[in-house]
Amino acid sequence: MSKRVLAVVEGATELSVLNSAVAPHLGSLGVYLYPKIVGRPGHKGGVYRSFESVAKEIVTLFKQEPHAAVTTFFDFYAMPESWPGVKEAKEMKKNGRPTGEIATAVENAWAGVITKETEDFAPPTSFIPYVQMHELEALLYAGPKEMAEVFIRPELEQTFAQAVKECGGCEEINDRPEYAPSKRIEGVFSSYRKGRDKNKSEDRRPHAPIITQRIGVPRIRQACPHFDQWLQRLEQLQA
Repeated sequence: MSKRVLAVVEGATELSVLNSAVAPHLGSLGVYLYPKIVGRPGHKGGVYRSFESVAKEIVTLFKQEPHAAVTTFFDFYAMPESWPGVKEAKEMKKNGRPTGEIATAVENAWAGVITKETEDFAPPTSFIPYVQMHELEALLYAGPKEMAEVFIRPELEQTFAQAVKECGGCEEINDRPEYAPSKRIEGVFSSYRKGRDKNKSEDRRPHAPIITQRIGVPRIRQACPHFDQWLQRLEQLQA
């Protein structure tokens, strides 16, 4: 039995990666993912909006499709402390708590808000929040070789691999402005392209979806345990 999953995502980079890599993987299992950027076209989405506006959009999706599941894809990096669970999660981070616990604390706080607002028309298990630690580009570090190949800078493979080793894993790569995953990439490869596919030529496409496709979902989930846990929850919807 197939299942529809509506995904509210932070921005164009997340949208392109989910469409190019995650959606095909889930689709092969009978779980069909439909990502959309939160907010109206032409307006900033994601963490630039209040959580109240994001929650309103999620609730609207449930009302429109009460039998579908809804998930999220937002970066922990630069997430406002006004969002549920974030202030507490940042304290957990200062105290050295595991990255997976930090992300789960935020996700649980969001779930508490959404399930309360949708309890009359959607089962609580239908909302599957996901917070990316610390930024979508962390997933790219699952394939240092593929990153270097796509950038046509083979000498950067060791640089990317060393970042993973020093931080203790892809999802552990620091979220400080100068050390966030995307900032590390831009520091050694200034031509890194984020954003929406606006050009059909591969040499002008955003880099993230190309890299994630080349790495493949199995290797990404192996290197990123919290990402893997999220995928497992979505995969279980096929039952």
